[in-house]
Order: sequence, then C-alpha cells, then structure tokens
Amino acid sequence: MKDYVQVPAAELEKPYEFTSTRESPTFLYLRVCCCCSALRPRYKRLVDNIFPEDPKDGLVKADMEKLTFYAVSAPEKLDRIGSYLAERLSRDVVRHRSGYVLIAMEALDQLLMACHSQSIKPFVESFLHMVAKLLESGEPKLQVLGTNSFVKFANIEEDTPSYHRRYDFFVSRFSAMCHSCHSDPEIRTEIRIAGIRGIQGVVRKTVNDELRATIWEPQHMDKIVPSLLFNMQKIEEVDSRIGPPSSPSATDKEENPAVLAENCFRELLGRATFGNMNNAVRPVFAHLDHHKLWDPNEFAVHCFKIIMYSIQAQYSHHVIQEILGHLDARKKDAPRVRAGIIQVLLEAVAIAAKGSIGPTVLEVFNTLLKHLRLSVEFEANDLQGGSVGSVNLNTSSKDNDEKIVQNAIIQTIGFFGSNLPDYQRSEIMMFIMGKVPVFGTSTHTLDISQLGDLGTRRIQIMLLRSLLMVTSGYKAKTIVTALPGSFLDPLLSPSLMEDYELRQLVLEVMHNLMDRHDNRAKLRGIRIIPDVADLKIKREKICRQDTSFMKKNGQQLYRHIYLGCKEEDNVQKNYELLYTSLALITIELANEEVVIDLIRLAIALQDSAIINEDNLPMFHRCGIMALVAAYLNFVSQMIAVPAFCQHVSKVIEIRTMEAPYFLPEHIFRDKCMLPKSLEKHEKDLYFLTNKIAESLGGSGYSVERLSVPYVPQVTDEDRLSRRKSIVDTVSIQVDILSNNVPSDDVVSNTEEITFEALKKAIDTSGMEEQEKEKRRLVIEKFQKAPFEEIAAQCESKANLLHDRLAQILELTIRPPPSPSGTLTITSGHAQYQSVPVYEMKFPDLCVY
Repeated sequence: MKDYVQVPAAELEKPYEFTSTRESPTFLYLRVCCCCSALRPRYKRLVDNIFPEDPKDGLVKADMEKLTFYAVSAPEKLDRIGSYLAERLSRDVVRHRSGYVLIAMEALDQLLMACHSQSIKPFVESFLHMVAKLLESGEPKLQVLGTNSFVKFANIEEDTPSYHRRYDFFVSRFSAMCHSCHSDPEIRTEIRIAGIRGIQGVVRKTVNDELRATIWEPQHMDKIVPSLLFNMQKIEEVDSRIGPPSSPSATDKEENPAVLAENCFRELLGRATFGNMNNAVRPVFAHLDHHKLWDPNEFAVHCFKIIMYSIQAQYSHHVIQEILGHLDARKKDAPRVRAGIIQVLLEAVAIAAKGSIGPTVLEVFNTLLKHLRLSVEFEANDLQGGSVGSVNLNTSSKDNDEKIVQNAIIQTIGFFGSNLPDYQRSEIMMFIMGKVPVFGTSTHTLDISQLGDLGTRRIQIMLLRSLLMVTSGYKAKTIVTALPGSFLDPLLSPSLMEDYELRQLVLEVMHNLMDRHDNRAKLRGIRIIPDVADLKIKREKICRQDTSFMKKNGQQLYRHIYLGCKEEDNVQKNYELLYTSLALITIELANEEVVIDLIRLAIALQDSAIINEDNLPMFHRCGIMALVAAYLNFVSQMIAVPAFCQHVSKVIEIRTMEAPYFLPEHIFRDKCMLPKSLEKHEKDLYFLTNKIAESLGGSGYSVERLSVPYVPQVTDEDRLSRRKSIVDTVSIQVDILSNNVPSDDVVSNTEEITFEALKKAIDTSGMEEQEKEKRRLVIEKFQKAPFEEIAAQCESKANLLHDRLAQILELTIRPPPSPSGTLTITSGHAQYQSVPVYEMKFPDLCVY
C-alpha cells in the first residue's frame, strides 16, 4: 500500500507531491502478484494451478479435480477454459516445453471425458485446434500424443451432430503419418501405428455422425485407402521372404502396423453403404496399378478377399462390376497383368457366387468371353508376327502368358457357373453355346473375323472347356431339361469337326448332362468288365419325358456316335468317351426299344470296321471292334439275358485266344501286334446278328428291327463339319473342267461308243434282279424300321434334293451382263471384268 505524507506549512504555496515509501524488491513483487491473481478470472486461476513448478511432477491432481468440478458446474465456461489451455499449449509447443504440453493434453482428455453437455461443442473446437498443433510439430512424441488424444475424442458419442466440423486436415495428416520414412525403425513403426489409429478414429467419428457422407468423398478415400494398403503391403513383402504368416496375437494387433491397418480396412468396408461402395473400392485398383501388384497378385487377391468378406453380402455385385470394368480398362496390358485381374475376379466370384450376385450374371460371362476372344486374337497375331520376317524370341513366352490368361478365364467361368442355381446355369449354358463358332454357319454371336482358322479352333476349344466346367455337377430331373433341342443341336455340331479334341470336349459335356446318378466314374476307361454288378450302378425307372426325348432325338445321338467312331484322327480317349456315351445312354435313357437300337448301332460299327469303306487304318478298325466288344459285354449284363450274355462271353473268350487285338485291354497298349487284314477271320470272332436276335427274342424282346441294318441319317450338319461329300467333290471338278478345259479336250474325254458297250446296255437281265432286290429291301425296311428313322431319312433326301435344285437354278439363272462388269472368282480372289456396250446382247424386244 502507498503512504501519503503531509507537506510542511512553510511550503503551502507548492503543490502536493506524491511519494511512496521505499520497500524491498521481493516484498513488492509478492504484494503485486497477490493483487493481480486476485483480479484474474477464476477459470484461469484454476487452469494455472494444475501446472506444477517442475513439469516432471506431473499434473496436480487436487487442482485438476477442482477444475473439473468447476467445468461441470459451469459448462458455459468450457469454451474459455479450452481457449486458455490452447493458448498455453501453443506457447509451450513453440518453446519446446514438452512436459507442460503433456500436462495440458492430459487435462484436456480428462475434461473431455467428464463433460457431456451442449456446451462441449466450442470446447471441442479448441481441443481439435490443439491436436492439430501437435500433429504439425516435427517431434514424433508430440505427434503420437496428439493422435492418442484424438482417438479418445473419437470414442466419445456426442448428443447432437456437428454440422460445421470437418476432418480434412486430420485425414491428410494421419495419411502422411502412415507413410512415415523416419530413419529409426522403431520410431517409424510408432508413427505409422499412430497414423493408422488416427485414421481409424476419423472413420469411427465420422461414420457415427449424421454427416457421415463427408468421409466417403473421393478426395478422402484416395488418401485413406492407399495409406492402409501401403502398411498391409509392407508386411506382405516381409512375410513372403520369411515364410507363411502366423496368426497375430493380442499384442501384435497393437504393435503390428499391418494387422492394425487390416483391421481398420475391414472396419471401413464394413461401414460402407450402397451409395459409397464404389468410392471405397476404386482407390484399391489405383494402388495396385501404381505399385504393379497384379503380377504377382498374391497381395491383390488378399485385398479383395478382405473386401468381399467385409462388405455386406448384397453389395458384392458392385465389387464384381468394378473388377470387370477395370479388366476392360486394362485389356491391352501385358497378359500376366490381365491374368492377375482375372484371378482376383475368380476369388471374388467364389465368395459372391453363393450370395447375392445381382443382375451381373450375364455381364460377367459376356465380359469374360469377350476377353477370351481378345486373348486368342492376341495369341494368333503373335504367332503370325513371329512366323513372318525376323524370328521373335519372345513369341513363345507371350503364347504361354496368353494361355495363362485363357486358363484363368475358363476357371472363372466354370467356378462361377458351377455355383449358380440350375435355372441360371441352363441360361448360361445356352449363352456360351451361342458363342461357339461353327464353320459354315453364322448362328454364333462371337466375332471371329480377325481370328483365322487356327484362332477359331482355339476359341472353339476354350468355349467348350468353359461349357464343360459350367455343366460339371449339373443334375436335372429330366433329360429334356438338361438337353433341350435348342441346346442339343448346336452342341452336337462340333462333334462332326475334323478335330479330335473338339469331339472329346463335346462328349464330356454330354456326359456331364446325362450322368444324373454319378455313374461316370465307375465307367471310366474302356475295358471288358467281368461282372457289372460289382460296379453298383445307380439307375431309376425311365420316365415318360426321357422316353419321348429318345424317340425325338435318339437317331441324332446314334448318328453322332456312329460317325465319331469312324474318324481317322481318333485316339484312345475318343474311344473311351464313345464307350462311356453308349453306357450312359443305356443306364439313363434305355428302354427295350432303345436297347435294340443301341445293339443295331454296335453291329453296324462292327460291320463298318470289317468292310472298311472309309479306308480307316488298321488301328482304328481294331479300336472300333474293341469298343463294340466292351459295350456289348456291358449291355448284355445290364439287361441280364442269359443267352445274350453267353454269346458275348463266348466271342470275347475266342478273341482272347485268337485275336486279342479285338479287345480293349490289348489294342490300346503301347505295343500291340496288328493284323494285316480282317477278311480272313472266322465268324466266331464276330458278334452275329442272328444269334443276338435269337437270344433276345426268347426273352420277350421285339427283335424284328435287328434284321434291318442301321444306316445313319444324312442331315445338314454334314455341311458344317468342313467335310466334302462325293457329290460336292464331283461338282467342284466339273466346274473347274468347264471353266479351264477347252471344248475340244472335253469332247475327247467322252466315253468311246463300241459294240461291247451297246451289248451291255441292251442286256437287262441282271438289272431286273437288282431292282427286285432293292424293292424287297425297301419294303422290309418300311415294315420293320422305326418310324423316326424312316422320317429322318425321307427328310434328309428332301433336303438334299432341295439343295441340288437350288444349285441348278443358281447356275442356269444368271443376271444379264452390265457395263459395270461381271464378278469372276479365280484362285479364290474376286475380280471384276467390264463388258463393252457394243458386245452386250440385248433381247429382241429391246432392239429397233
């Protein structure tokens, strides 16, 4: 306090002067501080009291309790408390007083946990400002401290949403911390863990708010998702060098950045909704592309497994659509990159196939088939580029890479199709079959104009392999459902191709659809089965739908089996599959009529091998004989007619002794002695029609049709197989002769008329006997042959007559010549030859 001294009376004329007593400096300082502290606001005094003189002593707990009580009692003071704490913390951060910074953040955390009211909103702004100050500092300890405080704040559930608060800075800062490159490995790991935990806190805080759409914006997802994948990728590289990763323990989840990042990634995807799913998935593709992680693709597969298992099941088709879109965008990349994307699609489809796949079923198959065609086209172009000009050393490696792509596509198609419901699988089967190109037709919907013959064959094989995988495990109640006419006709067309691999695939597809009781594995391999009962064949009574199917399509099946046995490029597998086809028809579709037809077919095959009108090699003739022996042995035991079984067993026994090359166990061995001819063999080595008819007739079978030889019907499918019939060959030769040979030479090539020729023409005694024999055979055929066979043969003759008539009309009716020229085809190339006006011939009515 100040003292006032009265001026002496002698000095009244002077004004009064103010003087203060002289005191010690220490006493004066204390008295001034006491005065100022008494005048300061209470909240500042409470805040100052929590800070000790020495920061090593830590927070003053007694004063902290007073501050907390004051904040709870007077919540309107929270914003001022927060502002004053922020002011002190900013000053301490600048002055590098880490101890006081720790005390300030501890006090803030306790205030946050204790105060829950409407007035906490302004306090949160001050708190976030202080956290931002810590994150901006270059000291790792302060960054970790700020992150821990933010995580505690993120776990607090606020009563009302904040409409003005944004976390853009925190997303950017935490993402940068996830990519820390500190020189000290321990500090680097600590900073990355802090960044991941900060991102996890932002996700939790934002998703819980009503304004959750802000975190799903692309600018935020482009920072969050790559940061998480970066840390997951680092541990994947370490695990790939050390060995298979072990399951993380509880401590590893907190100390391992990869485990923490994966958990955060799962949590992020689990909170994604319909509208923001794509924003969360697209940064994954960008990260994998930027770091070239499609080849090898272990990390990419791992990421998408996490995605598919984390998201809600009804959103799976969004991820599949994104993968397909990315595959389209990278269609010109290296084959291994495309193969990596397709394998990722396979894993995604494997998870989503049994769940909700949405409307993307046909889209998946359509996109995969498109890329299959592109892969085959790239392979064909590489082969052509390597064969012309300089030798390309990388051609073989590119071909192998393209085959990897094709195999990946086929596996994806097969796996996806095999997990679909039956009604969808039948549609996919029709869809794929419609893509298979067949020579001579334009019914397929796949563009093969750039493929060539080799590429077309390759795409045929790939599509049939895909179809084979789709049909695997397909079980239809009736054969009509599995093989409708719209599917059976195009499926059987490739079975007439001059390619043994295509025919094998067609037969395997047929087996998948016919085998409804899983008997095919028991019939694998062509052999003489001693006792069919040991196989424990499963079969049911033939239903009416299956009977009607065989009446309608039986002749078509028999015809393809008959012609398939007579192919010159058949190998052992072809004969095994043909045998399995006959056996499956017997098990699944055979009644008494079908059994008789199948026996007729077997006898016809035996006769064709003996007569050999097609000039087959001896191996193929013996292979057909072995096929017939194996099948008749099987069917005789299936129908259990003792006399029939006895005849078949006797023939097989004689063959074993005298002609083992007629049995499958011998002919398909590597070194088997083949006969020079089959004409000298005794009849005991063959299955005789009269003895079979006698044995079956005694058991009640209708054997009249056995006396009618089986003759395959001729249909339009012969034109699709790239085979040229005799008539086609003759017509081509006639056209060539008429165009290229002069008229004098044509006259000289005519047959010379002599007396012997006239005598032969007059003598008709032999001709009458031949005509009678033909009439007898025709009458017998119409009396005993099945109606379906007669109708099919008549239809084929009518179609053949129609085709010949169309050719004649095309040759005779030609358009008049025009000055623009006429089209001529020479050596396969079209050329136009102009005709002068003065050489044109006009009708008489037009000339005057």
